[in-house]
Amino acid sequence: MGVTKFMISPEKERALQDKMARLGIKEEDIIEKFIRSGGPGGQNVNKTSTCVYLKHLPTGIEVKCQSERSQALNRFLARRRLVEKIESQVLGRESEKQRMIEKIKRQKRRRSRRAKEKVLALKHIQSEKKKSRGFRVDPSELIP
Repeated sequence: MGVTKFMISPEKERALQDKMARLGIKEEDIIEKFIRSGGPGGQNVNKTSTCVYLKHLPTGIEVKCQSERSQALNRFLARRRLVEKIESQVLGRESEKQRMIEKIKRQKRRRSRRAKEKVLALKHIQSEKKKSRGFRVDPSELIP
């Protein structure tokens, strides 16, 4: 396993670099600062500057990440968030995250009255079809 810039798997780092290249995001266009994190983490966050602040100069998009205790991991996560934000700005509705949100909204949306009636009508048709296939015995023939 090779050494990576962000202390993560080489595949994840390569995927991030590929996505940045596809969107035309260059490392030179990003300002990176390290600041002290707040919140839980005790002495580690109080002493070390693990929080990562990124600013993409051409778009003006800013990202701050302090979710992990490791600075290297926060650098990776901040870049990933920055790429997602730029992607959603560049591609608009076509970004992966936006597509997933739209899909979930569609799944949770209630059916309209007309759609419910249509489904019910189709169920009745299917029911009649199955009833007509059955072997029918006249009840009077069963009684001796």
